[in-house]
Amino acid sequence: MPGEKRDSDPDGWARLRFAIIGPLLADPPPPGELGARLKELAAKDWRHPVTGLPLRFGFGTLERWYYLARDAQDPVAALRRRRRRDAGQQRGLDPRLMEAVRAQHREHPGWTVQLHYDNLAALVAEDESLGPLPSYATVRRFMKRTGLHRRRVNPRRTPGAEQAARRLEACEVRSYEAEHVLALCHLDFHHGSRPVLTRAGAWATPLLLAVIDDHSRLICHLQWYLDETAQTLVHGLGQALQKRGLPRALMTDNGAAMQAEEFTAGLHALGILHEPTLPYSPYQNAKQESFWGTLEGRLMAMLEGVQELTLQRLNTITQAWVEQDYHRNVHAEIATTPLKRYLDAPNVGRPCPDSKALRRAFRCRVQRRQRRSDGTLSLEGKRFEVPARFRHLEHLHVAYARWDLSAVELVDPHTGTPLCPLYPLNKAANASGERRRLAPLSEPESAPATGAALPPLLRKLLAEYAATGLPPAYLPKHDDPEPNA
Repeated sequence: MPGEKRDSDPDGWARLRFAIIGPLLADPPPPGELGARLKELAAKDWRHPVTGLPLRFGFGTLERWYYLARDAQDPVAALRRRRRRDAGQQRGLDPRLMEAVRAQHREHPGWTVQLHYDNLAALVAEDESLGPLPSYATVRRFMKRTGLHRRRVNPRRTPGAEQAARRLEACEVRSYEAEHVLALCHLDFHHGSRPVLTRAGAWATPLLLAVIDDHSRLICHLQWYLDETAQTLVHGLGQALQKRGLPRALMTDNGAAMQAEEFTAGLHALGILHEPTLPYSPYQNAKQESFWGTLEGRLMAMLEGVQELTLQRLNTITQAWVEQDYHRNVHAEIATTPLKRYLDAPNVGRPCPDSKALRRAFRCRVQRRQRRSDGTLSLEGKRFEVPARFRHLEHLHVAYARWDLSAVELVDPHTGTPLCPLYPLNKAANASGERRRLAPLSEPESAPATGAALPPLLRKLLAEYAATGLPPAYLPKHDDPEPNA
């Protein structure tokens, strides 16, 4: 029945029965007085072992309990509830109805049990050969026993989503935890539940970027933004790395920002293993989801009365909350505070480089062809001037971030070492007519040919031809000079 308490203690009834009959076993009544003692017990109120409500037991029931316990070596075991012989067997459900329920669940895994039952009733009404309609409880027990649970359905029904659903059904899910601090960090974006007022006078839903250490649950960094781009991702992650150090691995989802070339190249340059979750499998990053619940339940709940909430004010409040409240409260999963566990556990993180090195790490590298006519190359629709000392290179390797074309650098193709910065073409400055004199390259240019001497190959061919003793295979004209002239 709805609202009825479940029997969580399987021995509760056995203990109650033994508490009632036990005094009779410890002090057996004289012959002829057992009936009177049982009548006294039948007149008393006893507490229900599940609901706690008062109840009474009949004379015959108590008499049966007494003889069961008296003749048994283990009286408590004898007074336990007996399991039905047909327990665990499906009753009242025709095999064809079972297959119909399975087929419905395959087509509509997001339906509730009630909706499955209503559709089954309509199916039985259409086809009387399926037999009588079983009860709702029977259908519910069958679906529960066979694992036909309700699942969240992706409305797009893409092949990737269907593959993830099949993988989740076929493979078990287990909780995990890294053994050391900064062995693994989690990174994700969260859509806030409160809008903020922007400087443009508009309301916008902010996104929170958080980086969490897997072992200690410490927040390496979190910050609210107005977009979810690669530039925002690098901006927040860079602060997390400078605060706590370089982790060994970083787990993210497969968002566009997490797949950006600048982001993946930066993790590779810093020696951080990128471990993206499987598509449509957010449960792999469950520690992030758990933190979002804590943030919404504590921090955002306290901001309900704040009317004008700006992005700057929200970030200030969030930083204070995470440092003074979240980091210093006992985490239910680890039975200590995140800050204490972070400080006490062994740390496998590495020192973080300076800000300039971080900016250089999160850049993509491309190859461009140099225009020999004016010594420029094209990048993101703009032309950049190449220093004259590199004019002999046809192909150039360039490192840059698409959101910052003011820091474009020419790099060594083998080591990635920056060689020089590249600046956009300034046609106005070049219109002055002033030009630098080109310095000689590493090897001096050869002197122009004078035509006095033949090349070595021609001299060799003439000598070989002359050795044959044959005259030249052509007829000279009258105005041609003599061969020996």
